[in-house]
Amino acid sequence: MQRNLSRRDFLKLSGVGLAGLSTLALNRYKTFDFEILAAPKRLPQFPNSPVIGRVVDPDIKLRNTPSYDPNVDNTIASMAADTLLEWKREVVGNVYGLNNQRFVETPQGYVYSSVLQPTRNLPNAPVPEMPAGYPGFWAEVTVPYVDLAHEGSVASPWLQDHIAYNFPPRLYYGQVVWIDQIRNVNGFVEYRWNEDAPHGYGYGAYGEVYWADGAAFKILTDADVAPISPDVAPDDKRIDVDLDFQTLSCYEGTTEVYFCRISSGIKNILDPATGTVDNKLATPVGNLLTHWKIFSLNMTAGTFQTGYSTPAVPWSTMISGDGIAIHGAFWHNAFGEKRSHGCINVTPEDAKWIFRWTTPYVSPLQTEMRMSLPDHGTIVVTREITL
Repeated sequence: MQRNLSRRDFLKLSGVGLAGLSTLALNRYKTFDFEILAAPKRLPQFPNSPVIGRVVDPDIKLRNTPSYDPNVDNTIASMAADTLLEWKREVVGNVYGLNNQRFVETPQGYVYSSVLQPTRNLPNAPVPEMPAGYPGFWAEVTVPYVDLAHEGSVASPWLQDHIAYNFPPRLYYGQVVWIDQIRNVNGFVEYRWNEDAPHGYGYGAYGEVYWADGAAFKILTDADVAPISPDVAPDDKRIDVDLDFQTLSCYEGTTEVYFCRISSGIKNILDPATGTVDNKLATPVGNLLTHWKIFSLNMTAGTFQTGYSTPAVPWSTMISGDGIAIHGAFWHNAFGEKRSHGCINVTPEDAKWIFRWTTPYVSPLQTEMRMSLPDHGTIVVTREITL
């Protein structure tokens, strides 16, 4: 059963959040089935594979060879966003003009690895009721995705876009959310994800509430986020980021203890003839200071230097202002390429390790920690060759 938007709803939703949507998108919004949006949803049957590749963008090509040559048509099929594939292995292929030359081999063919998020299917035994004495808990998504049942009013640009383009709102592998209620009225245990304040989660958020299958979430304990190398003096910890090679290294003294690939801020060439570059979205270069760490954050244009609306960005370690962070990125796998709006994107797993290793340390009950100069946490040194 479909419900058309009331005039009040339309006026509320046709402001800043929908300003950029096309007429076609608005027509889709008017015919969206809101009863399906609010209906309870069980986890689907996921592929039986140790690693499951999730297609992160629409119209992604499945190919019969690990190569993208615009002069050769090796396309087997075009896949929709959130298509799930058995991840067999990564192989070196050929992609013109990009650093990443890796493809993922699947039983059906090859997919360029930058558009395939590696996920796992690790369902959990949900707790039947909220732990006594706690207002809620942080939980991490451990399955490829979980569909959401919306409760209340539509407010965020993120949900508006999903409705406008008739795509189900979901949480994805590696995201971290605040759970504040539990229910078992639909035949299975559901957790309520509350994006509103308190616990620091209200920053940049719109106060929306969703229910989801509790089996998708691992409750985060003190042990899950315990400090890594707490016996090492904070001044002996340092992060080096190479913006040319798109890598990040964690050092304890002179010993490298962790390494990962990154996606840093993009630079736009304004004039190819003169080489003029727009650095507005580039990652800052120099000695940056960790000063704010938070388990999860809504990053929305107009509030942070991100240029989009993305809820539940996990393991944010702020290193410059209120918008430049090292954080988990679940919406791409293009690490090794510059593509962010200033932040340093890493995988959720890498972001979690960095979050635990850097200072200041943060516990699940604390949710976040802020520091003001002259106090600061781990130093992050970003380097780039200037010609």
